[in-house]
Amino acid sequence: MFTNVRRPLWSLPIVIAAAALVSFAFPASAQNKTTLTVYTPLEREQLDPYKRAFEKDNPNITIAWLRESPGALMARLIAEKDAPKADFVWGVSSMHAVVLNKYGMVQPYAPKGYEKLKPQFRDTSNPPIWTGMDTWMVLICFNTVEAKKRNLPAPTKWSDLANPIYKGQITMMNPASSHSGFLTVNTFIETMGEAEAWKFMDRLHDNIASYTHGGAKPCKQAATGEYVIGISTDITAPQLKSQGAPIDIILPAEKSGWDVEATVIIKGTPKLAAAKALADWTVTKQANEEYNKYMAIVAHPDVNKVPPNYPANAEKQMLKYEPGKKVDRLAPVTAEWTKRYDAKSEPKT
Repeated sequence: MFTNVRRPLWSLPIVIAAAALVSFAFPASAQNKTTLTVYTPLEREQLDPYKRAFEKDNPNITIAWLRESPGALMARLIAEKDAPKADFVWGVSSMHAVVLNKYGMVQPYAPKGYEKLKPQFRDTSNPPIWTGMDTWMVLICFNTVEAKKRNLPAPTKWSDLANPIYKGQITMMNPASSHSGFLTVNTFIETMGEAEAWKFMDRLHDNIASYTHGGAKPCKQAATGEYVIGISTDITAPQLKSQGAPIDIILPAEKSGWDVEATVIIKGTPKLAAAKALADWTVTKQANEEYNKYMAIVAHPDVNKVPPNYPANAEKQMLKYEPGKKVDRLAPVTAEWTKRYDAKSEPKT
């Protein structure tokens, strides 16, 4: 146990001399290392590989992670807006990047090589406020075994899910608690028009068994046969199918909503040069190869390893991407959805 011991004044010169020797013993590069505080909502298993790969190429910069769930991370960033503690945000939704920019928290920057990224991963602002790294999209998980038992046909369109034959056999994400859930509702609005989308969701609600608070859960429920249909994400579905789950992965004909995971430099960081170096690295082919180990669709056009059972032509099924419009729609749509349908939401744990 350490105790607070007052040292005699005569010991100070010795301490100072020892400190000088320690300083002399370490190379200048070690002394001059910059530590970047990087906030992230990425999964924990991604953090160490990304950190090691970046620091190998940039030995004078060290990443110090702070990881939280997307909602908690945004709340922290906004609470700190007048005295930011983060230098950089890695893996934030581009929608959330737009929100941060509305608070005046983003340092616009076009990383070196930015122009080589796929168009949908590039912000239209000049200079950009965010830079895309990878994406996920919403789709349908359909249990073929349970469907056969119940004589239920496979849906091919979002609108098919309103058919009364699916009553009690569908689960989907709650858009007020799940970003993927909001992307789903926004998909209905963008493909059907807002008035028709609410009429559709009224009919869909009759078929819903439960609204979940996580993006992966509906597909897991379909995979186990608890329900026939789960509206979920392209991250979960191929993994479950590869593990032997009897599901078909359906990309509806009307196209699907999606969002970009992106990087952002926080305005006012005193370590701007290091933050720009990190931003530059995140668009490299090497960085995208790291992303591609976890996500099927990444920003660099030369990195396209597709996981087993991933749906073909997924990128062609993506809706036009306009994060600003999604941000404007978020609050009113989730409030209206909650008023109409929240009674079927599962309890929060």
